[in-house]
Amino acid sequence: MARFAFLREAQIWFNRGTTLEAPPQYFENVIVLSEEFYQEVLAHPIPTDLEAVKVLSGAPAVLDLFMWLCHRCFVSHGDEAIPLFGKYGLTAQLGSVEYSRARRFRAMLDQWLGVIRALWPDAYCSKFLRRHSCQPTRKVPDSGYGQD
Repeated sequence: MARFAFLREAQIWFNRGTTLEAPPQYFENVIVLSEEFYQEVLAHPIPTDLEAVKVLSGAPAVLDLFMWLCHRCFVSHGDEAIPLFGKYGLTAQLGSVEYSRARRFRAMLDQWLGVIRALWPDAYCSKFLRRHSCQPTRKVPDSGYGQD
């Protein structure tokens, strides 16, 4: 696996003060992806529902789990058991913050899956919490989300 930089350029402005005012227009945040990262995304696309991604854009943890499920369902050759914890567990794969208690993560995961199931009813995650593992389905989300 090749290593490369994700960003070519980044100008991110952040106010550490208590005011919630938006910075002036000349303090606009700019992130430019590297050409290597762009080519990697083109070479290994993950089929997903762009409308669902837009809906989840304000919920980064749910979006992260949604994209992880899309990827796992796309590359899966059948049922897979993925532990929640440990070096190769879901928490390590998502890069989520460490939870002080496993049950706290399970509770958050249950909430996130509820949101995902509302957007992607065919997602096969029913055994996710009962067995503490994930069995992704081969079916990826329909890119026609939200169409009548």
